[in-house]
This record gives sequence, structure tokens and C-alpha cells, in this order.
Amino acid sequence: MTKFLIADDHPLFRDALSAALKPLFDNLEFVYADSLDTTLYALEKNPDIDLVLLDLFMPGSEDFYGLIRVTEDYPNVPVAIVSGSDSPNIVSRVMTFGAKGFIPKTTASADTAIAIKKILSGETWLPEHLQTNLIRVATDEIDIASRMAELTPKQFQVLKQLQAGLLNKQIAFDLNITEATVKAHISAIFKKLEVNNRTQAVLAAEKLQLN
Repeated sequence: MTKFLIADDHPLFRDALSAALKPLFDNLEFVYADSLDTTLYALEKNPDIDLVLLDLFMPGSEDFYGLIRVTEDYPNVPVAIVSGSDSPNIVSRVMTFGAKGFIPKTTASADTAIAIKKILSGETWLPEHLQTNLIRVATDEIDIASRMAELTPKQFQVLKQLQAGLLNKQIAFDLNITEATVKAHISAIFKKLEVNNRTQAVLAAEKLQLN
């Protein structure tokens, strides 16, 4: 039995991808997730997952955090990003931050199967037109990604609220937590990102924004 986790918040795409892949693999089973929280839950409950097919834009996974979190928590499970955004900047960062492959959503089913089989065999995979377009990812971005891996999903949510310029009481209301908890999360964020204030934390996070 082979088991894939399809993590994407669009049900029609999840259904289409699983329907396309089902005939191309023997004894294939799917697990589905629609956010970073449900992705991590699925990985915890299914230790036999062979591959994660991960979207970059699910709730909770913004700015590469979903990829960073999954590869940090489950380093032995290969992750392939399946995305409609395939700029050299994004693809280069995806591969640097731990993905084993990048599969554009426009990829034909047969080519997607080839990509998956290569990744399952321990190789990396990119479509041919992207293989020669990768760019070098700046050292400071790699360093920030490493620090971001230390943040819990809730701390990352708080960080995104800081980026939006919200006050502590607004963050507490939006996330349904106390202001004291918000302050504790912010202190942890500062420590893990090695910064001293909100502005520095926001500037650090902006280095990983998807663009």
C-alpha cells in the first residue's frame, strides 16, 4: 500500500489530483488536508504516509512556513510542492527550504506520476524548463527559514498578526486567546528569531514573503 497526503484547501483540486493519480499507482490510498493544522494532524495520525503533496497557500502555511514546518517535524517524509506559482524565485526557495520536488499545477498526470516516482526513489524533480532557472537563495533568507522552523504554528499566526500591524488586544481577539498569552508568544518569537522588537520581527518575516 502506498499512501499520499494531498494538502490543498481547494476540494476540487484535491479530488482532481487523486482521480488523476489513482490509476497510475498500485494500491494507492489518499489522506487529505486543507490547512497546515490538518496537515500536521494527518501526519501525526498516519505515520505510514509516503509523500506529501503540499500547496504553498493553505491557511496557516503562508510564506513557506507550511513547508518549513512539515520538513522540520517530519524530515523522513518527502514533500513535493504542487503550486500554480512557479517563478524561479519561489521554486528556488522551495527547493532550498526542504522540498524534494516542485510540480506546477499545469503538469500532465503522466508527468506528475513520473515526478512522484523519482521523489519516492530518493531523487529530486523539477520540470525541465525550471531546472536551469534556479537562483541562489541569500544566506540571510536561509538563516531566517531555519529560525522560523522553531516557531510553533500558533506563534507563526501571532507573527502574521504583527505583520498586519495589530495590537496585542486585537491579536488576542482574533486568535481567541488572552493578551497574556499573546505577550508570551511575542516574547518567544523575539527569542527564536533573535530579534528585539516588533519591527525587527516583521522585517525578518518579510524576507520569506512569497513573491
